[in-house]
Amino acid sequence: MKNRFSTLIIPLLIIISLLTLSSCAGDQAEELFKTAQFEELQNNREHARQLYGELLRKYPGSEYAKKAEDRLADLGK
Repeated sequence: MKNRFSTLIIPLLIIISLLTLSSCAGDQAEELFKTAQFEELQNNREHARQLYGELLRKYPGSEYAKKAEDRLADLGK
């Protein structure tokens, strides 16, 4: 019984840990995106570009990566 419990609980803990880490990355990507937007509102376009670029490097698979690409394209004009 104890061995069976161990074989079930360890993979479950790994899955929970991975889900937690991925949600944290999403939160960090969101924070970085919002900070870049704030920099745009403050008319600090260069710093906004840097932050959008950092977001793309650190969180390329996040939902904010596409948004950051779009903003960089608009800022490039």
